[in-house]
Amino acid sequence: MSIKIARTDATLGAYISNVDLSRISDSLAQALREAFHEFGVLIFPDQHLSAESQEAFGQVFGRIEYLDPKKTRKSVYISNTLNEGKVMERSKYSKSLLRGNEGWHTDSSYMPLSAKASCLSAVKVPKDGGGTGWADMRAAYAALDESTRRKIQDLSALHSLYYSQSKIGHIGKTGESYGFHTRGAPLRPLVKIHPETKRKSLYIGRHAYSIPGMDEDEARKLLNELLDFACQPPRIYEHKWNVGDLAIWDNRCVLHRARPYDVTEPRVLRHVRIAGEPESESAPTQRDVRASSFEAA
Repeated sequence: MSIKIARTDATLGAYISNVDLSRISDSLAQALREAFHEFGVLIFPDQHLSAESQEAFGQVFGRIEYLDPKKTRKSVYISNTLNEGKVMERSKYSKSLLRGNEGWHTDSSYMPLSAKASCLSAVKVPKDGGGTGWADMRAAYAALDESTRRKIQDLSALHSLYYSQSKIGHIGKTGESYGFHTRGAPLRPLVKIHPETKRKSLYIGRHAYSIPGMDEDEARKLLNELLDFACQPPRIYEHKWNVGDLAIWDNRCVLHRARPYDVTEPRVLRHVRIAGEPESESAPTQRDVRASSFEAA
């Protein structure tokens, strides 16, 4: 039984059906990896995987990245509900990591080792909104004019979660949660060559904030212009979640964002992140980046 692939109407993304992700053969794993490299985003409706099965699925694409300092959890819940099941207050949500996720970004770019892929499955979803959008950075780079390509070909940007969260008024503290660290801000090229497909793409997003050797205002203007240009049709696609859906995407060439919704309703997604290979996804870090150095928006 072969899988069925239905392309989206964007330059990235495909829906995969006629497959049971709780039982993955070697041939299926190979077919999924090939589709992953071609489409950047794979969406699997109606899978209803357990945490263990989702983690096993993630391992088809690489080593799972632990998302807690003690390295005990391979999957975590991205949720606006608290431990007792209550929904987070709207005022707290507005300055939380969750709200920050509504900006275009790539996972772990602010860490010394960035993520290869991310995988979400829907556990609880609101009645309206709350989907996930993706943007094709391969097609974005291909659409740039030649003068812009020349301008950015040798430029790199610092990436910081302190910076991106400060823009929504959330000042993180060292050790508060995943990503708030003191090892410094990773420096990453604006133009990334995919380690497997060899295609060029833009490597930008809300965590990128400074370009060494360039005036700060000029750098942020350039980064904002690139982001605005990149995240336009036909290079973007949005999926509205149904409980049981699963999606995986390539952080090396795709940006993503959560979409707004009524935050008085629960939204719970289970997240598994696949670590990048050090040969291609590690980056040198520069000076420590601290929340106090950024002005909250």
